[in-house]
Amino acid sequence: MSDKLKNILEWIECIVIAIVLALLIRYYVGTPTVVQMDSMYPTLKQGERLVLNRIPRTRKQLPKRGDIITFEQPSVTYIGEDKVDLSNPVAIYDKVPTNIFSKFAYYVLEWGKTSYIKRVIGLPGEHVQIMDGKVYINGEELDESAYLNSNVKTEAYGGMFTDIVVPEGYVFAMGDNRSVSADCRRFGCIPLEKIEGKVTIRFWPLNKFGTIKKAE
Repeated sequence: MSDKLKNILEWIECIVIAIVLALLIRYYVGTPTVVQMDSMYPTLKQGERLVLNRIPRTRKQLPKRGDIITFEQPSVTYIGEDKVDLSNPVAIYDKVPTNIFSKFAYYVLEWGKTSYIKRVIGLPGEHVQIMDGKVYINGEELDESAYLNSNVKTEAYGGMFTDIVVPEGYVFAMGDNRSVSADCRRFGCIPLEKIEGKVTIRFWPLNKFGTIKKAE
């Protein structure tokens, strides 16, 4: 083998290793992401760039109430009165890649995948109620002053899932912009395996660099 060919093969090997490591880090450790919509306004705004921590997903850790997470968009984003089943208030995921190549493209490369960013409100086994502009957990009013301004009211806004018990293995999440957010009120609870990661840091714009804080 000539030295030139040997050098080319070594370069190819290095490139392949670098790509594999980058994909492993992206899938199991963390990745940057960008805010696309207004459902978390004013906490997060369109165009802001965030660091998504994948480690909780890798370790199969249950998120905490108040965590900002991203998850795979449900196949059905609104379940109406004619199809709602409040005894099983879960989101529908019926579009599953069928072979190893499509799974790799969808779950690792995230081609064709849409994600939502919301805040965890209800945990497995908890009774979540939305009434009179407020959220109640197991009959107690939820204090959301750490992340919501006092003038924010939480209503159903057409959603059917406003008085439910969160099933085991699921969470109930909503956007901070309660009047426009399409969230678990409309499509049901999210399975833990569909959670992609936890938002930890905002790195753009630079004047907001750091952990996510309540918008004033």
